[in-house]
Amino acid sequence: MYGRAFREPPKSVWRGASEYQDVVAGAKFLQTLDNVDPQRIGLWGGSYGGFLTAMGLARNSDIFKAGVDFHGVHDWATFLPMWSEEAEGKNAGVAPDVKEARDLAFKSSPVASLANWRSPVLLIHGDDDRNVPFQQTTDLVEKLRAQKVAFDELIIPDEIHDLLRWSDWVRAYRATAEFFDRRLAASGERK
Repeated sequence: MYGRAFREPPKSVWRGASEYQDVVAGAKFLQTLDNVDPQRIGLWGGSYGGFLTAMGLARNSDIFKAGVDFHGVHDWATFLPMWSEEAEGKNAGVAPDVKEARDLAFKSSPVASLANWRSPVLLIHGDDDRNVPFQQTTDLVEKLRAQKVAFDELIIPDEIHDLLRWSDWVRAYRATAEFFDRRLAASGERK
């Protein structure tokens, strides 16, 4: 399989997040290895990888003990404006199933599984991101706080989705390494 069929498989992204199964399968494989401590598996990613990181923490905190989410989507239903409740009436003639699509998009999002989220997360986001609205992270922060989930934030002023300044990338990667060192290092290994 290649081309569009590979790039946009059914039930992926906001249509079911089926590709998340690959993330879980990878972690379960790691748990079988003798040189991996199954209680110290973390994950991180940016943009779509940030979404998958948040999915891992929200759906499987039993597997993923910490994560770093660089500018990820956390709620597909609010991310896609054509599915907003305000647009529902306008789009009814074009897409009569817009409510069902919005419900599926929400269920395919990390925020739908917040009740299960226990693992700590570092959220990194530039406040001038035009690909993934900064509000995706601020909304998640409010929800994590309400659930009493431990989180750290690195908000980078005047920075876009792909971080333009080299110094901001260095800062973000250092914060990532320090976060994982604090959250996943064995007690005798902490610096």
